[in-house]
Amino acid sequence: AQLSSLAVCVNPGSAFNCYWKMPFRKKARITLENINTAEEMRLYYQINYTLTEVPEDEAYFHAQFRRSNPTQGSLHTLIDGVKGKGQYVGTYLAWRVNDNCWWGEGEIKFYMDGDREYPTICGTGTEDYFCGSYNFENQKTRQYQEFTTPYAGMHQVIRPDGLYRAVTAFGLYRWHILDPVHFDKDLKVTIQDLGWRHDGRYNNQKSDISSTTFWYQAEPHTKFPALPSKDGLEIPRW
Repeated sequence: AQLSSLAVCVNPGSAFNCYWKMPFRKKARITLENINTAEEMRLYYQINYTLTEVPEDEAYFHAQFRRSNPTQGSLHTLIDGVKGKGQYVGTYLAWRVNDNCWWGEGEIKFYMDGDREYPTICGTGTEDYFCGSYNFENQKTRQYQEFTTPYAGMHQVIRPDGLYRAVTAFGLYRWHILDPVHFDKDLKVTIQDLGWRHDGRYNNQKSDISSTTFWYQAEPHTKFPALPSKDGLEIPRW
């Protein structure tokens, strides 16, 4: 699905472009692994870089993938255990909803610099965080409306077709380029998996949520959780 933003672009037909600044001081290495060993993969790539001085206070770029399938306690943890000083700059969510109702009432919560019981920053709802409103709904068609902007969007909606695709899925992004979330000591970010019941009560959902988060921080960083297996990474689309 096409995505037009400042940090990431997905263009026809299979052009994946990333513009996050990734500073390095001594050397850099970029690898790509084909975990589907039963099929060959053909790749074309171009990497642009500049050999220049990097300031002493320049932080390194980090990215981390996590998946909750399904969520436990109607909560997905985007990132946890970050120690040090840095700034959070981006969120991508692939969200498969297992209910036939509105799903995006959950709040995103940032816990920073020692805050544990109550979040330092608390959002007002999923569609608000991704810079949409009122269910991401087109008021004329009464359907979900995809949108893609420089800093935020819902660039993909996979709708049920009455056969195998029995749930609706969404691709959402939010880049904190002009509004980075700064932290001095530590960072944890979660998002609730909540919708509405017919009588206005919260619906505690069990969605399938995958996330990739982006941040800059001074080294060293804490150990990342292990990536899921090949089967754990697959999102069935048959």
